[in-house]
Amino acid sequence: MTKETVKSEHLLQVQELKKYYPVRGGFFRRKVGDVKAVDNISLELKRGETFGLVGESGCGKSTAGRTIMRLFKPTGGKILFEGQDITELRGSGLRDLRKDIQMVFQDPYASLNPKMMVGSIVSEPMINYGMGSESKLKDGVMELLKRVGLPEDAYYKYPHEFSGGQRQRIGIARALALKPKLIIADEPVSALDVSVQSQVLNLLKELQEEFQLTLLFIAHDLSVVKHMSDRIGVMYLGNLVEVADGEDLYKDPKHPYTQALISAIPQPDPRNKSERVILSGDVPSPQNPPTGCPFHPRCPKVMPHCSEVKPQLKEVNRDHRAACLLYE
Repeated sequence: MTKETVKSEHLLQVQELKKYYPVRGGFFRRKVGDVKAVDNISLELKRGETFGLVGESGCGKSTAGRTIMRLFKPTGGKILFEGQDITELRGSGLRDLRKDIQMVFQDPYASLNPKMMVGSIVSEPMINYGMGSESKLKDGVMELLKRVGLPEDAYYKYPHEFSGGQRQRIGIARALALKPKLIIADEPVSALDVSVQSQVLNLLKELQEEFQLTLLFIAHDLSVVKHMSDRIGVMYLGNLVEVADGEDLYKDPKHPYTQALISAIPQPDPRNKSERVILSGDVPSPQNPPTGCPFHPRCPKVMPHCSEVKPQLKEVNRDHRAACLLYE
């Protein structure tokens, strides 16, 4: 397959990505182990699609997003963006990449400089990349603020003068300022009131279509991910355990962990009763993950060899992959 074909098919390809954090101990602070935050995950994003990455808190999904964006240096694996290997990029090459990949952070207040007016916050990336002075860019920034649903006078205000939902809109406007190709949205609505969440989600969908964006949408709320995503990847303990189209994943989940997550989604219609899957125990430490399948200590369908063999992500149906020995 030629490089041109790869670029036309996929915007982003992640191959066996790892991100480990060293654990040090003793008087000399020697390395005694690793926290395996992301452990050998592979995924692809097609142009214009939304890929949802979901899992419990601490499963490594946010670390995966920040490693893909190269805020963190990968421990292993490859990251390809438009067919180019960006895994080892640094200096000017990494700076150029930032124009094409932007991020919307979870906490809309912590990610905004409280000492800067909103107009300066949104125009700062444009100034950094030589797109003009703040005065010349003012009209473009005002248009961006209007597009994300903020009033014109927001330009002259500070972040503390806005609600949580409005602050997140500022963060979205800043992410759009450089007209990126990929936006990594790291739990963009989890810190917002439920009444505001749907407004921000609908805004993201509208902007995706208007600006022809590709989204990597990270969340722990499966109902939110279902609303947003074309395809969904489920993470557990740093591993990708299932990948499928959104509809297929919810109708016919294959991995026992995914089945447990989906069974926990509240049903608005009391007539739609489903059996709740209760998981025993706690999530193991990523510093000392179980041997074999990482989910086997909590799995209701565990088999004797699950503690010995680590399953690989394999196709069990068309465009539906699961890492489970039930399908070996």
